Amino acid sequence: MTIRFAKLASQVAIAAAVVAYAGLAYAAEAIKIGVSGPFTGGSSSMGVSMRDGVKLAVDEINKAGGVMGRQLQIIERDDEAKNERGVQIAQELINKEKVTATVGFINTGVALASQRFYQEAKIPVMNNVATGSIITHQFDDQPENYIFRNAAHDSIQAPMIVEEAITRRKFSKVAILADSTNYGQLGRSDLEKALELKGIKAVAVEKFNVKDVDMTAQLLKAKEAGAEVVLTYAIGPELAQIANGMTKLGWKVPMIGSWTLSMANFIDNAGPGGEGARMPQTFIQQPTTPKRQSFIINYLRTFNPKNARIDSPVSAAQGYDSIYLLAAAIKQANSTDGPKIKEALENLKAPIDGVVTTYNKPFTAKDHEAITANIPVFGEVKGEKVVYAYEEDQKKASEVRVKDVNAKGALIVKK
Repeated sequence: MTIRFAKLASQVAIAAAVVAYAGLAYAAEAIKIGVSGPFTGGSSSMGVSMRDGVKLAVDEINKAGGVMGRQLQIIERDDEAKNERGVQIAQELINKEKVTATVGFINTGVALASQRFYQEAKIPVMNNVATGSIITHQFDDQPENYIFRNAAHDSIQAPMIVEEAITRRKFSKVAILADSTNYGQLGRSDLEKALELKGIKAVAVEKFNVKDVDMTAQLLKAKEAGAEVVLTYAIGPELAQIANGMTKLGWKVPMIGSWTLSMANFIDNAGPGGEGARMPQTFIQQPTTPKRQSFIINYLRTFNPKNARIDSPVSAAQGYDSIYLLAAAIKQANSTDGPKIKEALENLKAPIDGVVTTYNKPFTAKDHEAITANIPVFGEVKGEKVVYAYEEDQKKASEVRVKDVNAKGALIVKK
């Protein structure tokens, strides 16, 4: 009996150990986060920089013990800046990969086409680059909204661009050149609204397509209309074609546009013609705070970009911050359940020290925008990199600008 009992006890112990091991394995299962963006093609400067910022944050969090004792695992997918590809990826990440949340979306059109699947699945989306004003309002007619953003939307940027051109630099005749994407055309509409508030109508409004290499016709119309400045809303290398087209025509007027003028594929392809271009920026690659210094050092050391310059600093910084925001929400919710994470995002209790800003209650149930109009500053292309356009902003760069829901300057987003 003693031998049988000992044998039985041994079997029970083994079974218990197997169950315990299985429980530990389950508890240690990685938390999957989708990362969707264009890692090839004309928008890849933004996509790759965003992805690398995400990787940096995930690596830091995992080395510090992860979230809820579990490691974060990113599931990368290249959407090629194509709406239909974004839709396929969304369905794959939701149904096959079973992601807890997703970050990314560089292109407004891809976001609008794809994020409805996450909304239906009740999986939070953190838009960290796409800026179309409608993005976080796409589901305003529904009782719950799973779409968040930590980028400066176009209803912030367009008034900034117009303020720079009309009020600060005293131009009265402006031309708008925007690409034919959702991003370009929604941005163009926001620019026209912002101009209207100043009592001004553009003397020329011209459109071009992605991959166009000759802007002569559009620029000639702007020149003949007497434009003193060109306002741009576009993605990819086509922005450089505008600068190069001006050089060929021997007509040089300032370029002021959305934040994409800070991308490496504009700066490098435009060369001297891109010097002086100005754009709103939530982050400029300068070590103005300890957090920014640490981020820049780690990014350059890890990814070794050309000329020690992040291809798209804004994308990298916002990608990095987006992961810390999600991680904080998962930790606070103590769950990977979508509705619980959404609820935590809407009521984050502890501040998050980010690269762009310190996020102190960045979201509420009715406000899913982390960035307000007081946070971005103007950058300028100078010496093949983006620097602060204004000395006063440079001097105050160590003072972290934080969210202010009463900040003036943004267009009202129609719901």
